Order: sequence, then C-alpha cells, then structure tokens
Amino acid sequence: MKKILLIILLSIGLTSICNAQTSINTKQSLDKRDTWTQKDLIEPSDLAAILANAKAKQTQIYNIGVVDNIKGAKNMGGASEQANLEKFKIALSNLPKTTQVVVYCGCCPFEKCPNIRPAFNLMKAMGFSNGKLLNLPTNLKQNWIAKGYPIEPK
Repeated sequence: MKKILLIILLSIGLTSICNAQTSINTKQSLDKRDTWTQKDLIEPSDLAAILANAKAKQTQIYNIGVVDNIKGAKNMGGASEQANLEKFKIALSNLPKTTQVVVYCGCCPFEKCPNIRPAFNLMKAMGFSNGKLLNLPTNLKQNWIAKGYPIEPK
C-alpha cells in the first residue's frame, strides 16, 4: 500500500513539474514571438532577382537598421529609435497600400534584432498588403553581401 501511495504522489509531483515547465516555455515563446509568418518573408535571392530585372514591378526597399544599404534601399536608421520609426511612417504614408515594400536590418540574427519588429509591425498596422521582411536570419554580411548581391557603394 505504501508503494502505491508513493507512486501516486510521485506521479502527481512529476505532472506538476511538467506542467510548470510547459507554462514557463509557453510564456518564454510568447515573449519572443515574431509577428511575421513564412509568407511575410522574401528570400535574398528573390529580392536580388527583382533588382536585376529592369522590367520587374517597382519594389520599395527600406533599410530600417544600421547596416549597409542594399542597392536602391532608402536608409531610415534604426527603427528601435522613435524618431527613425516616425521617419519610416512618413515615408510609407506617401505610398499606395498595395506597393511591394521590403524592410531589412541585418545587424544581427532575427531573435536579437531591435529594429525589425517595430518596423514590420508598423508597416502591417498601416495596411500594407505586400509588405515583406527580407529573410536575413544571421546578418546582412552573411546572408546578402557574401552572396554577391548588390550593395550601394560607400
């Protein structure tokens, strides 16, 4: 009888520990939740192909970080600063909501970047149906420059 009681108590204890661990993991993942989905990303190779095609539909590219400018990008400065985010908002306010807009930072991996979330969220909140985030999961140097994609001269 004591063994059965001990097994029941251990089971209850382990269940509580597992549930507590699940709650912690869920909370942590919500704190780091990205506001974009896979369909909101554009691959570097796809953007490079658009830039190389003179007949491609006009794409507005915004550097919302503190890195080099991709060819044709407009530099807004780090979107983690309110003044730069406001500058980005003003730039977007002059565009039709159907314009293909690409934002990028590339200062560091997505999970650490302070600039992409404010800019991406603003673009979506303003109703841009073709807003994309350039998929630079590591950084601009590795995911764009090292591949030979076009950069504005310094």
